[in-house]
Amino acid sequence: MSHLSERPEKPVVGLPLPHESAHAHVTGTALYTDDLVHRTKDVLHAHPVQVMKACGRITALRTGPALAVPGVVRVLTGADVPGVNDAGMKHDEPLFPDEVMFHGHAVAWVLGETLEAARLGAAAVEVELDERPSVITLQEAIAAGSFHGARPVMVSGDIDAGFADSAHVFTGEFQFSDQEHFYLETHAALALVDEAGQVFVQSSTQHPSETQEIVAHVLGLHSHEVTVQCLRMGGGFGGKEMQPHGFAAVAALGAKLTGRPVRVRLNRTQDLTMSGKRHGFHAAWRIGFDAEGRIQALDATLTADGGWSLDLSEPVVARALCHIDNTYWIPHARIAGRIARTNKVSNTAFRGFGGPQGMLVIEDIMGRCAPLLGLDPMELRERNFYRPGQYTPYGQQVVQPERISAVWQQVKDNGGLAERRREIAAFNAAHPHTKRGLALTGIKFGISFNLTAFNQGGALVLVYKDGSVLINHGGTEMGQGLHTKMLQVAATTLGIPLHKVRLAPTRTDKVPNTSATAASAGADLNGAAVKNACEQLRGRLLQVAGTRLGANPSDVRIVEGVARVLGSSEELAWDDLVRTAYLQRVQLSAAGFYRTEGLHWDAKAFRGSPFKYFSHGAAAAEVEVDGFTGQYRIRRVDIVHDVGDSLSPMIDIGQVEGGFVQGAGWLTLEDLRWDTGDGPHRGRLLTQAASTYKLPSFSEMPEEFNVTLLENATEEGAVYGSKAVGEPPLMLAFSVREALRQAAAAFGPPGVSVELASPATPEAVYWAVEAARGAHAAPAHGTPAGTGALSHA
Repeated sequence: MSHLSERPEKPVVGLPLPHESAHAHVTGTALYTDDLVHRTKDVLHAHPVQVMKACGRITALRTGPALAVPGVVRVLTGADVPGVNDAGMKHDEPLFPDEVMFHGHAVAWVLGETLEAARLGAAAVEVELDERPSVITLQEAIAAGSFHGARPVMVSGDIDAGFADSAHVFTGEFQFSDQEHFYLETHAALALVDEAGQVFVQSSTQHPSETQEIVAHVLGLHSHEVTVQCLRMGGGFGGKEMQPHGFAAVAALGAKLTGRPVRVRLNRTQDLTMSGKRHGFHAAWRIGFDAEGRIQALDATLTADGGWSLDLSEPVVARALCHIDNTYWIPHARIAGRIARTNKVSNTAFRGFGGPQGMLVIEDIMGRCAPLLGLDPMELRERNFYRPGQYTPYGQQVVQPERISAVWQQVKDNGGLAERRREIAAFNAAHPHTKRGLALTGIKFGISFNLTAFNQGGALVLVYKDGSVLINHGGTEMGQGLHTKMLQVAATTLGIPLHKVRLAPTRTDKVPNTSATAASAGADLNGAAVKNACEQLRGRLLQVAGTRLGANPSDVRIVEGVARVLGSSEELAWDDLVRTAYLQRVQLSAAGFYRTEGLHWDAKAFRGSPFKYFSHGAAAAEVEVDGFTGQYRIRRVDIVHDVGDSLSPMIDIGQVEGGFVQGAGWLTLEDLRWDTGDGPHRGRLLTQAASTYKLPSFSEMPEEFNVTLLENATEEGAVYGSKAVGEPPLMLAFSVREALRQAAAAFGPPGVSVELASPATPEAVYWAVEAARGAHAAPAHGTPAGTGALSHA
């Protein structure tokens, strides 16, 4: 076992501990960015000037009326920017735009003594617009050829030969929805300037270093003149990876110009109408199977709705292409990706980062084609699992294919699927107006950033004279438990009790040039960096302990806060050891660093090994559908998920549960709607609140919910043998959608192929039920309704 993976005696990692801030969360004492306003003197409040048109050039911007509003201090416009008027990394997102590119685009910001004064001032700003035609839907963008960014193509094998060897060839289309992050805490920033001109920004951001970089270039400063801190976030899910930068820059610009602290905090409607979503996709595909139902070839084009600017759309599409195979070997493939440019908010990162979209395409194909092949969907999936020695379409070997089958089989056994399927068949035969469905789906999700340079992490660990320890690392806490895991890693590596260790907020002046807390790599990167720093300190302290105890340092172990010599009763308490080291002038701080080894990615050729490893999981979902309304309930879910040797089992199980429910929301409930008509409100987001945008709640939770972590699953070469957990569980929710497909099919004749919209709302399920009822006894050519025609060539 590698040094990075090996666990010492009596480790703190692996213990099921509650979230380090759980008590503060539930008692209301946990502070978030906007809470700091009440601890800051003379704060100005910022309010956006939003233009409620989808597209047009600004011909006049009159701020005078706003300045006449009592309490208004200043109006920020593009003329005030001393540096670069851009809030993005692609330089296509002007902070103060000359063109309105989506309905609700902010073109200026008003600063007021109160939020109400700023709001009234923003309403008084006069904007004249030369309105222009807009592109709102994916279909409009495709028809108009409205695209931007890279157009990657992933090719493996010989696609023409693959189709020539196929006994069955199907073609189809599939379009599925975007998703709103709906984090509990909306975008927020608080900026102030000290006596030396140093800009300090508190930001709800997943990427403090990039927020620092954007703030610096907007203000015309160097990065060492800007410090960004993230105390904690009330949720992020990817929505705070790129999008907080502009809001932080507005606050910093206001603070720089007025000399007073400036607060930006969006209300819920502003957050919904100004910030990006998960990318909706359109897929056009053709797939070939041999006579036994094994995939021979796949030819597909994936089109993502990027919105008005690129943001992170290019890597999102790249990851979608890299995950279209999911758990299945596709010997011959040609997958093209492109980004539609629409007059909507700029879509951005969201848990899974394109992976869910790519995987949903192949799972939808398998669910639609299985009946046409005369196979049970579960059997079709099993026949196509990766096997030893096989490679992904982008050229990376799948090194743990046995885990695909292991989690799958464990779910079948734990959930008693064979017996329950017989019970469901009997229930469906006895109930003409209510049907049940049971589906099992698996996942294979690559862990690491596709951009190799991002796979690095840093940490700073300080040991004080009294034996207490303070750790700083580059990851941010958004409720996912990263800080909890880092405390456990530090305590384990130093060999001390957990109460000896405290964690400081994430700051760019403690750990520089950090990567975003994203790609499920937060614990891998920062955990290894914390471990590296702690190992440096432990090595120095072992030298001191060896001298005090009269032993070779290699024979000393620090366990539970006591240094002991192997085979001896000699010991030295941690606090005494640290004090001795200080008196001997031994350095008691260390900077740790980690870079993920073995990664390579050629973005142009779309080949390489971009992932350190794959996470695996499987889920079985049972649903019941009402044939009159399409309403349904999730009766039971059984999950087995691979997190390696868990750093913190309670945290990981919570992440699996939360990810699954969020995925089920995307696939079944969350239906973003835009005004696509030609009226005055074209491009307006219609689902602007929780009253119109349905989020999963307690009533959507499975009635029985069983989550098991795969045992004996050490991941060689990862910190203490663990694996990532954040994103992969979201895709376990494919099982719910496929179970709904099975239940809808039960209303029709045997062998009917059901097409199901996504999200599979009760309305969509009802129409799928109606289509199944109306199907002929032997639907040889699929059904031409729903999400796109399916034909059998």
